[in-house]
Amino acid sequence: MAEKRPMHPASSDPVFPSQNRRDFLKTSLAAAAPLLFQPLDAAEPANSSPWHRRAIRWGQTNISEKDPVQYDLKWWRTYWKRTRIQGVIINAGGIVAYYPSALPLQYRAQFLKDRDLYGEVAKAAHDDGLVVLARMDSNRVHEDFFQAHPDWMARDASGQPYRAGDLYVTCINSDYYEKFIPDVLREIIQRSRPEGFADNSWSGLGRGSICYCANCSKKFQEKIGHELPRGKNWDDPIYQQWIKWNYARRTEVWDLNNRVTQEAGGPHCLWIGMNSGSVTGQSQSFRDMKEICARAEMLLLDHQARSDSGGFQENGQTGKLIHGLLGWEKLAPESMAMYQAGRPTFRKAAKPEPEARLWVLEGFAGGIQPWWHHVGAYQEDFRQFRTIEPLNRWHEANQRYLVDRQPVANVGVLWSQDNTDFFGRDNPGELVDQPFHGISQALIRARIPFVPVHADHLIRELPKLALLILPNVGALSDAHCATIKNFARSGGGLIATGETSLFTERGAARSDFALADLFGVRHPAGWAVPNYSARVRSTSDSAHSYFRLSPELRGGHDGPKDGDEPKSGGPRHAVLDGFDDTDILPFGGALKPLVVGQDAVVPLTFIPSFPVYPPETSWMRTPRTDIPGLVLRDVPGQGRVAYFSADLDRRYGRDNLPDHARLLANAVRWAARDSFPLTVSGPGLIDCHLYEQPGRLILHLINLTNAAAWRAPMEDLIAIGPFLIRVKLPKQARGGGARFLVSGGRIRPDVKNGWAEIPLRVILDHEVVVIES
Repeated sequence: MAEKRPMHPASSDPVFPSQNRRDFLKTSLAAAAPLLFQPLDAAEPANSSPWHRRAIRWGQTNISEKDPVQYDLKWWRTYWKRTRIQGVIINAGGIVAYYPSALPLQYRAQFLKDRDLYGEVAKAAHDDGLVVLARMDSNRVHEDFFQAHPDWMARDASGQPYRAGDLYVTCINSDYYEKFIPDVLREIIQRSRPEGFADNSWSGLGRGSICYCANCSKKFQEKIGHELPRGKNWDDPIYQQWIKWNYARRTEVWDLNNRVTQEAGGPHCLWIGMNSGSVTGQSQSFRDMKEICARAEMLLLDHQARSDSGGFQENGQTGKLIHGLLGWEKLAPESMAMYQAGRPTFRKAAKPEPEARLWVLEGFAGGIQPWWHHVGAYQEDFRQFRTIEPLNRWHEANQRYLVDRQPVANVGVLWSQDNTDFFGRDNPGELVDQPFHGISQALIRARIPFVPVHADHLIRELPKLALLILPNVGALSDAHCATIKNFARSGGGLIATGETSLFTERGAARSDFALADLFGVRHPAGWAVPNYSARVRSTSDSAHSYFRLSPELRGGHDGPKDGDEPKSGGPRHAVLDGFDDTDILPFGGALKPLVVGQDAVVPLTFIPSFPVYPPETSWMRTPRTDIPGLVLRDVPGQGRVAYFSADLDRRYGRDNLPDHARLLANAVRWAARDSFPLTVSGPGLIDCHLYEQPGRLILHLINLTNAAAWRAPMEDLIAIGPFLIRVKLPKQARGGGARFLVSGGRIRPDVKNGWAEIPLRVILDHEVVVIES
């Protein structure tokens, strides 16, 4: 064995202070080898659950048309075993068939000839004891198909077919989906008996286009009693009904395909499709995430790589958002690209190992299961095969801690697909995603665990929460607002930002905030909601504006004076903790006057924009106003409420200013009365995920400390530490022991007043701490 790994957290030995980071990474993996290949506990009894509860690790070689003459099945079978997968996804039919289909219009792969490549790979997988999902791609056809069935194609307003390159886009309301695809599914089941089906592009034409074919015209008239909308108009009730009608049709297709596969293949032969982990992505494809998860026994996530703005932590958030709808007892494997996905994309080049590793580990932390993905059966960059094997072996050894668990978090962040559609409209990135992203990033930096909460699940989830956060949730129904009011009046904390509750669930403007009495503010007489274009413009401005902190303290500080400094007004509110050395903070947006209630506190007021250039003109024209940036209410017997009229969540999501993150985190701590189940003290940027299983707590710590954390790809890892972890134990728990699933070893926590204290020496990429009750 090479060098020793970092010592047990209680050890006093140094952690290789002179070792470079690449050597440290290799050393850590080598030292962990015994742990990777051996389960920590005795073998669990055989599981008689259906395959969709047992097949945890997955693999996919996305077959190309050239692969029938170059598929080295013997090698891939060894790779299946090495990577410890339990299921494979194999290209079968749809746009391209990889078997000799009896359906004359199903196009065969260019180099297939009479070979049954799909059948050969499926048989080998079954022989190896693997679950098989037949992969479909059901939305486009070739020229001969178009000529045979022009009535099955999506059409624009002039009657021309929609094209995708050389292919024709099929209509979601045509017999292509009602008859042809069901026939393909039945044929594949009859030939090879797969356990189920995946489908990459199952939902037809996206939201950006309206299909005016005869099928859509007839069915919309029958259902809605109106002609199809002639164009996009979010204020038109008919267009809004068209949006909802399209969502319902995709759900019908989901149900239809599952009826077909279960009738032909048995009750556990599932059609699972594939779905994005992005709410905005789902909305663009008319896929109702809540309705799909309510029907699904398992979800396949096509969510392959991070964005620079979202970071690795986006994957952990996605897992929690999905499981909040799907249930934590079900599985949600995710397509984890081993090639360079994202921007730029290189299908045949390996993704840097640290980049792929951190994405996978964040998925583990969010309850996502691994599904390696390679494009093409023949590869020349062999580095892409080395990343997933040690991760999957570690996952196999520790899988009992990684599935069927419940998050431990008393902070919820509200979201809904209606908000994305009817409030975000054509710019959900600015209006919806950035505020959600900004508050999430602030919580992660503050190491405060949280869960996404769907608006329709408020009644179910609110009893578990001390604090609910509404990041610019403009579209809320009256029922949602009533539930939120009851929560706050019963002692729950509330934070809201921007335009929250100014619109109904269908995006109709209200005369004022539906939650005005909670926020402690209202708009002045004569005010009207700005139109959509004006709201979008206001989010993207780069105004040179500021906040003034109250009371002002600069008169007591060592600095230049002009003689007009106000006298110190006493201590500041807790939300301004850490800002004692400044009377101003940067903002970057614009605010309008609000009428503030008498029982509210305003610690921040708006300083309007003034010139940046030239420097000679850069002085405050209006150094103070009474326009609030933050309004606080602490009503006895009720919850604490913080309303940010300033869109700090969006600003932080875009500008990444530490002052904004601190202010948001301070408000969270105040509104939740600082009652969180976890604290982690130590250096660096760490994403913390806490879970509970019977008899134990499970804490994931993901090290995001890296210069490349905000710009992909990451090519190196930086070790950080030491840390002191404090976890609140369940009632009656004694905290008898803690084990470290990555660095190895055990320790007995120091238990004080129901809290377990655990020292941790170092984190390279991640650590998982299991605390026995």
